[in-house]
Amino acid sequence: MKLTLVVACALIDVDNRVLIAQRPEGKQLAGLWEFPGGKFEPGERPEEALIRELSEELGIAVKEACLAPLTFASHAYESFHLLMPLYICRRWEGVAVAREGQTLAWVRANKLRDYPMPPADIPLIPHLIDVLM
Repeated sequence: MKLTLVVACALIDVDNRVLIAQRPEGKQLAGLWEFPGGKFEPGERPEEALIRELSEELGIAVKEACLAPLTFASHAYESFHLLMPLYICRRWEGVAVAREGQTLAWVRANKLRDYPMPPADIPLIPHLIDVLM
C-alpha cells in the first residue's frame, strides 16, 4: 500500500477558534472539512511544506518558530495509507482567505465534531479540545 505524507495545521485565532476548510467539488473527499495543509514536495521538511501550503491555500505567512507539533494521524484509506503530523499555530501574518475554492470556517474545538471530516482528521479533535478547552 502506498504511503502518502501530508501535513496539517490547526490555526488558532485570538478567540481560541480553529480554522477548518471544506474541500471543494471535484477534489477527493469533496464536501468534507479538514485542517489546512497538504502534501510534501520532494526534499521538504514538514514545517517547510506547511508554510508553503498555508501561503498557497490561505495567503498567510507563517514563521517556522510559530509552528508547534501537537499530534499526528495514521489512517489506512482504501488505496493508500496517510501519515499526517498536525501542528498548532497561533501567530501568522495576513488574513486567511480561501484561495483554492474552499469554504473556510472558524470553529470552537468542542464544535469540530459538528462538521463532517475525513476519517484521518477525526482522531485529531480530542487533542485540540484538550489544548483549547
